[in-house]
Amino acid sequence: MIKEEDSRPPLPPFNLETATQKVRMAENAWNSRDPKKVSQSYTNASVWRNRSEFISGRDQIVEFLTKKWNRELEYRLVKELWVYNENRIAVRFAYEWHDDSGNWFRSYGNENWQFDKFGLMEHRIASINDLPIAISERKLHWPLGMRPLGHPGLSEMGL
Repeated sequence: MIKEEDSRPPLPPFNLETATQKVRMAENAWNSRDPKKVSQSYTNASVWRNRSEFISGRDQIVEFLTKKWNRELEYRLVKELWVYNENRIAVRFAYEWHDDSGNWFRSYGNENWQFDKFGLMEHRIASINDLPIAISERKLHWPLGMRPLGHPGLSEMGL
């Protein structure tokens, strides 16, 4: 059972400010590339659809993210709020990474999120497309980790 002290503010119902904050917090967590840390933002029974994979629970989230970041090297992500309502948020995102052969990709997508009353994500539905890019086409150049506060978002970069 989730206790209030285990909550992940901001909590629903969301407004523009809190939804935007929740999106940036998720982006920062994913840019850490720390599967255990990321998994703590989800309920113990969280259900995901990520591309064509179906994932359930924190253990599977950690396993999935570990494999992902072992394959998607130098991962850098930007998320942007699309819409929100009560306990749901929709985002669009782009991230860049390369494989172990040095081939670069930009992955674009949309996510639909649903949160419980403690601010933990209970559902995540992600649709993602990968675009091979030349290294000269990269747009996400900050040091690994959190995107710097002054770095442009997706709209500002025309993505």
